[in-house]
Amino acid sequence: MENDIIFNLNEVRHRIEEACKVSGRNPADVQLLLATKTVPAEKIRIAIEAGETLMGENKMQELRDKDDILKNLPVERHFIGHLQTNKVKDVLKYVTCIQSLDRISLADELHKQLQKLNRKLDVFVQVNTSYEESKFGLAPEEVLSFIKKIKTYETLNIKGLMTIGLLDVEKEKMIPSLRLLKTIRDEIYAEGIASDLKLSMGMSQDLELAIAEGSNMVRVGTSIFGNRFLGKEIWNENLLE
Repeated sequence: MENDIIFNLNEVRHRIEEACKVSGRNPADVQLLLATKTVPAEKIRIAIEAGETLMGENKMQELRDKDDILKNLPVERHFIGHLQTNKVKDVLKYVTCIQSLDRISLADELHKQLQKLNRKLDVFVQVNTSYEESKFGLAPEEVLSFIKKIKTYETLNIKGLMTIGLLDVEKEKMIPSLRLLKTIRDEIYAEGIASDLKLSMGMSQDLELAIAEGSNMVRVGTSIFGNRFLGKEIWNENLLE
């Protein structure tokens, strides 16, 4: 198991480096986030001990259940799944960043709980760039006004934008939903609302395309840990819920 994970990590790192080379980008500008939904803590530990420092969970229960093993390891934990407001208080015990901020009610609850803790939190605004009803995230045309509002919350540090691109289609059809996120970031810059925003996009299936379109962070699970089983279904990080 250990050898497989390390081999897979090296393969993913190589893919990132090659994608950066093709796009004329510095590999140091693209972070790898381990997408660890349903991955046992011992497998995650192997990746961390191999040098990985960033992971993302989708469920509060998994953050809690894995904490005993992971809490003292040198890894930064992000929350990358849909976050219910009634889970905010608990999730904040474990993470340094929420990548799925997509509505004012969630921002309100985060702000309320962070004020109690006298703490600030990094956030990414999730955008539904593929306009799919099955996905969470703001509609692209709502992002500018949303970020203007979020900037009034002194507890929230806007670090970037996140999206799940259009998947399971021909590569040519994937590109527009990835490119749109960078376009939105450029519009934010032009408005002077924010600067130095990261783009979190790209997974096992489309990380090369995402890097070509400007991604600064790819969220990879299946290509590192393999397919995982949930009941009778095989899960991969392309199916976030």
